[in-house]
Amino acid sequence: MTKAMDILNNPYINKGTAFTMDERKKLGLVGALPAKVQTLQEQADETYAQFKTKPAGLPQRQFLMEIFNTNRTLFFYMMGQHIVEFMPIVYDPVIAESIETYSNIFIQPQQAAFLSVDDQDSIEESLKNASDGRDIRLIVVTDAEGILGIGDWGVNGVDIAVGKLMVYTAAAGIDPSQVLAVSLDAGTNNQKLLDDPMYLGNRHKRVYGDEYYAMVDKFVQASRKLFPEALLHFEDFGRSNAAVILNKYKDDMPVFNDDIQGTGIIALAGVLGALNISKEKLSDQKFLTFGAGTAGMGIAQMLYDEMVRQGVDPVEAKKHFYLVDVQGLLFNDTPDLTPEQKAFTRDRSEFANADELTDLLSVVKAVHPTVMIGTSKQPGAFTENVVKEMAAHTERPIIFPISNPTKLIEAMPADLIKWTDGKVLTATGIPVDPVEYKGVTYTIGQANNALVYPGVGFGAIAAKSKVVNEKMLAAAAHALGGIVDPDQPGAAVLPPVAKLEEFTTRVSEIVAQSAIDQDFAGVTDAKKAVADLKWEAKY
Repeated sequence: MTKAMDILNNPYINKGTAFTMDERKKLGLVGALPAKVQTLQEQADETYAQFKTKPAGLPQRQFLMEIFNTNRTLFFYMMGQHIVEFMPIVYDPVIAESIETYSNIFIQPQQAAFLSVDDQDSIEESLKNASDGRDIRLIVVTDAEGILGIGDWGVNGVDIAVGKLMVYTAAAGIDPSQVLAVSLDAGTNNQKLLDDPMYLGNRHKRVYGDEYYAMVDKFVQASRKLFPEALLHFEDFGRSNAAVILNKYKDDMPVFNDDIQGTGIIALAGVLGALNISKEKLSDQKFLTFGAGTAGMGIAQMLYDEMVRQGVDPVEAKKHFYLVDVQGLLFNDTPDLTPEQKAFTRDRSEFANADELTDLLSVVKAVHPTVMIGTSKQPGAFTENVVKEMAAHTERPIIFPISNPTKLIEAMPADLIKWTDGKVLTATGIPVDPVEYKGVTYTIGQANNALVYPGVGFGAIAAKSKVVNEKMLAAAAHALGGIVDPDQPGAAVLPPVAKLEEFTTRVSEIVAQSAIDQDFAGVTDAKKAVADLKWEAKY
């Protein structure tokens, strides 16, 4: 390959038609580009006009991926200008469709490493090859067993890691040359993929147990050796492995599990924002988590930890939580409980009709929750009967249907507002337009992890923190929850995506400061550390 092609095919340094004549002469690009030298803004205007001609959804995402794989600066410059429009396309909800079709429309992502359970001896070499000598500070890794809303997608799930990293750069400003997406291919239990001749991953059932954990550990140790300053962000691991992996490494190195911790932070931030509006106390709430998987348990744990931090006795705090899963209310004698679930189960002796608490409505009638959060992936589960029963026993019901994509949401905000006569305080896991009801415009907060994980990760990286711990996560939640306007009728409980970059900087600084205050940091000035690390999309 010629020197010119080396440069034009390198998305980290390619400027395309923006290379000046002097640069073209110096770099051997004379004749490789049309004569006109464009500005970055001219490139962005031209490219955005092309984007607008594409059909909505996946075709738009495929077009943006072509720009991403060609010119990172142009891609992120455009995303900065169109953050609200681009977020649902590069991330939720369109990314679900992209994952499902990944093997059929494969485009080599130029920031991904593919590691196989069947070739563990090559893990370090694979990471080295994929990083290509870059100074990696952030790795998003997935085994794609538990992608929220769509389940097990094997190697296709690497797309979720690429999407997460796009948001990290757009929101927080991590240099795109310093990130790496990693797929841990342990096989898949998705029979549709195993039967698909186009599927690109290991064509066998998922490997579990010692062999699986050996792969994870080899990845972690090789990452620490090759990229000693990198934070490891674990994404969409299955229920049986997610907490085990997080707990193994969280006290020894900077690791973060977005499904457990990120979902917990955004739910806590939303609840704090709602309570700012209702003027109620966290300690007076009863929490019902509908869906007791990885995300649901992360939420329960984060809310419980906050109650204890606010001075509630730990034993008393546990009494404020009710978990509902496919079996109904979870009791301490429910079979096959995870360790995380066991900490929050109830005793049957608390209820005269315990055996009847097998569906959401019966549990709501028995418990009278004030906060109900859905991570169930059960579309329409928050029915009119359920919502009205809840609203009959609390003045400002807090209801967060955060399952996504859209087809899996437990209820739409317009219905929640109507069924509660405007009293509900709600946030969703998907972007939703404002709702008009009885002369009030209700702005719907998006309880999307994208509002929080970029600030948490970037803050920890900027601070060179040794760990990411509970106090740092709580600081992030309070930062977000404190941004809402409690006196504005119809105000959202969480800040808008339109201000993503602005409040991500704030969260980053607060997380970095928390690391400094706890003596975990390698820096002394949080604001300077965040500012120094921040990358801007410019030539």
